[in-house]
Amino acid sequence: MTRLILASQSPARTKLLSHAGIRHEVLVSDVDEDAVQARYGVTDPHDTALLLARAKAEAVASLPEADGAIVIGCDSVFEFDGEAHGKPYTADVARERMLRMSGSMGVLHTGHWLVDCRDTDADSGEGDADGGSGNGATRGSGATLGSVSSAEVHFMEMSAEEIETYIATGEPLQCAGSFTIDGYGGAFIRKVDGDPHTVVGLSISTLRALLSQANVGITELWTGGAVDPSDVRAE
Repeated sequence: MTRLILASQSPARTKLLSHAGIRHEVLVSDVDEDAVQARYGVTDPHDTALLLARAKAEAVASLPEADGAIVIGCDSVFEFDGEAHGKPYTADVARERMLRMSGSMGVLHTGHWLVDCRDTDADSGEGDADGGSGNGATRGSGATLGSVSSAEVHFMEMSAEEIETYIATGEPLQCAGSFTIDGYGGAFIRKVDGDPHTVVGLSISTLRALLSQANVGITELWTGGAVDPSDVRAE
């Protein structure tokens, strides 16, 4: 059985995977995001999202608990007026950003990085008929690859009172760009051009594409189990 590990402590990401019926575990990395950015000097929001996703995935992939699993790391960066916005952390920063974002538009970039930690040695153990090892494990691809999914987010006009009330909930302080789409912040989003899951922090379609490159079908991870096409009959 293929194991998927989400290298993120984001409740929104694990909730999204669960609602999509995707079986997964959570293993949080201890990556210092500021240190990673300072080391590589990446300023482009698109590249920063991918860089941080890769750092998280590779940090978790190096842990013994990840042996035999596929690790997916994600990170989101909001691009507004050419600037990269991560988590605001403080009310003052969130307030300044939201006043500027009111009635305007930005781009949310979510980086995804996959590391296949499964054994790639076809000769390990007693092989079975489908090329896996004798203990039922599936041979790994050795893949380490990534992709960025981006979506335009269009905001409604927000009053100063609405912004203050939103900040008081604490929700925007720990979110890239100072907003969410799946919480209180959804009330201020007029529309999204692109994959809405990207704005939540993990694109299911992007995950599917990366898994495919690692020779894993996303249906293998469905909690209900994959359906054999030969068992499906037209009525």
